[in-house]
Amino acid sequence: MFNFPNTRLRRRRSSKWVRNLTSESALSVNDLVFPLFVHDREETTELVSSLPGIKCYSIDGSVSIAQEAEDLGINAVAIFPVVDSKLKSENAEEAYNSDNLICKAIRAIKLKVPDIGIIADVALDPYTTHGHDGILKSNRIDVENDETVSILCKQALALAKAGCNIVASSDMMDGRVGRIRKALDDNNFQDVSILSYAAKYCSSFYAPFRQIVGSCVSSNSIDKSGYQMDYRNAREAICEIEMDLNEGADFIMIKPGMPYLDIIKIASNEFNFPIFAYQVSGEYAMIKAATNNGWLDYDKVIYESLVGFKRAGASAIFTYAALDVAKNLR
Repeated sequence: MFNFPNTRLRRRRSSKWVRNLTSESALSVNDLVFPLFVHDREETTELVSSLPGIKCYSIDGSVSIAQEAEDLGINAVAIFPVVDSKLKSENAEEAYNSDNLICKAIRAIKLKVPDIGIIADVALDPYTTHGHDGILKSNRIDVENDETVSILCKQALALAKAGCNIVASSDMMDGRVGRIRKALDDNNFQDVSILSYAAKYCSSFYAPFRQIVGSCVSSNSIDKSGYQMDYRNAREAICEIEMDLNEGADFIMIKPGMPYLDIIKIASNEFNFPIFAYQVSGEYAMIKAATNNGWLDYDKVIYESLVGFKRAGASAIFTYAALDVAKNLR
């Protein structure tokens, strides 16, 4: 059917204008979600060296950066709390305190930047002394599923009352989406959406993030393989996604991103639902480290990596480079 020399595929690549006309994937500012960290101090601070250039904002600072994001055309921010260690506990009671750090930040942003979407995690790891995403069983190793889900429902309600638009269940407990949906609906929060981290893999790419939110109890990594997905599995992700959609999830998250483009592709082909992806801290850190060593061009590589997400089928992408990319897209 296609034979040289009658067919010369390079003709379609001969000029920029024709390459633009025939491109199959495109990245726009509408695809970007900016993750930001907030703490309870007054100053904005640079974060750990493993996440170069990323900052932790005061509540006032989070309002300013949310306004900057909106001005650049970014539609949503995802807020993550850096919780004072004195407020952490075995059972994460601070997670559902209606006046906790994340709720204060949500209210402050909604007051000054009312039109930007706010996404906040429903997960206990920033609030537990042991760093797990749930309540530990008596053996101090395994996480109690149903007890954790009860607390997650309280946390989701606290976030919704503060003005959160999307609660993101990132804990990977079984059955939590249905329970959270019911809790929200029973309390007249039918319009609050659920982003389910349905396929969140047990990955080493989360390390810089865990350092920031303090869910690394020591230099030893925490084993979350009892609830996060085995990175050797793909078909299992389809089961997780289908269950969460059946329970009422509005959006699905695949995490991490770049090493799991095959999962994004499978999910986007299988389900007629928006698939989000997260270019996690380790992915961003690798690109930044190579850039700082003069090995890569940051702007070009970040852009290429995010187009890869779109090519795989992602509807939206969480990336720490969102502000940089939005400025370049302008």
